[in-house]
Amino acid sequence: MDGSQAERSLKRDVFGSVERLGDALVRRNASGSWVPLSGVLARRLLRRERKALERLDGLSGVPRLVPFQASSALAAVPGVITCAAGASAKTASVTDLRSSLVRTFIEGAPLSEAAALPANFFDELDALVVAVHARGVCHNDLHKEQNVIVAADGYPWLVDFQLASVHESGSSQLARRAREDLRHVEKHRRRYTRDGRGPNGVQSFGRGSGRRRSPLALAWRRAGKPVYNLLAELLAPRRAKEPRRSSSGPWPVWAPPVPPRSFT
Repeated sequence: MDGSQAERSLKRDVFGSVERLGDALVRRNASGSWVPLSGVLARRLLRRERKALERLDGLSGVPRLVPFQASSALAAVPGVITCAAGASAKTASVTDLRSSLVRTFIEGAPLSEAAALPANFFDELDALVVAVHARGVCHNDLHKEQNVIVAADGYPWLVDFQLASVHESGSSQLARRAREDLRHVEKHRRRYTRDGRGPNGVQSFGRGSGRRRSPLALAWRRAGKPVYNLLAELLAPRRAKEPRRSSSGPWPVWAPPVPPRSFT
């Protein structure tokens, strides 16, 4: 294979790696690791992300899935590793849609690292999450600040749809999981605007205000999450902790509001 520095590692864990391809693309490799069945689970998570991004295709605020016969698509990116002509199917596994996903790269900073936010940032984030739900998709991982990207123009974007779920319109499961998504957005909003930190010192509230955890979410927090955290620590003791802005700050400054985004 040919290669270059245009391929840069962004993340590596027990499920595989995430790499920057050139300036415009990101590739997730569901390669797994030494952990038993990690490759199987990684490919399952990749299928979930692909299905969600396919359903959300064209929605502003969400990365675009790159449909490809991978070798031809990646060859168009200057300097990206591609398989040499005549390579075997095994050698060319990077092009296998079951274990690799390519999406557009979103230029910006995770919410936990943003230096400034538009005054209506969380209103726009609420609207984006509702637009995602309108297409029958729930993100299911919005408690992580790094899954909310503050783009260079100030608008929110959502990334990392590995745990996303796709539902039929009007289903009870869609409604339940949508409530959880909005509750997590509200938690971020409260944290960033309370104690006089909001625009003009005012705390704001959004669509998730007053929502409580569902019985299933409460059971997960009390019983499932502690077990998950313990297993994750045992399997990957050196893994980086999930980035989160320190409670002592520094907190972002508030910039003028951005025009409301259109999701039509």
